Amino acid sequence: MTVDVARLADPDLAFWRTRSVARTVGLNLSEAMRGGALSTAEYAVMVERCRKCQHARACTDWLAVNGAGADHVPEHCANAATLNALTPARRTCG
Repeated sequence: MTVDVARLADPDLAFWRTRSVARTVGLNLSEAMRGGALSTAEYAVMVERCRKCQHARACTDWLAVNGAGADHVPEHCANAATLNALTPARRTCG
């Protein structure tokens, strides 16, 4: 599989977008890594997944509306499954 490099988002932007989406659902990725729920390699994959995602605009729009808090990450997010599984409220309920 090849990826068109021109379509990759800026790595810094993808890093901060990933952290922002996580924070919106009450997830601190640094704490998840310290606690062993997320490895640094898994975190790097999440940022790369965000860089390749074709829904960056939708995530930015979602953050603008839900930045103060949301109960789950929307399905259009490339990292939705991982972030939703790591979300504190879902870990305690599941």
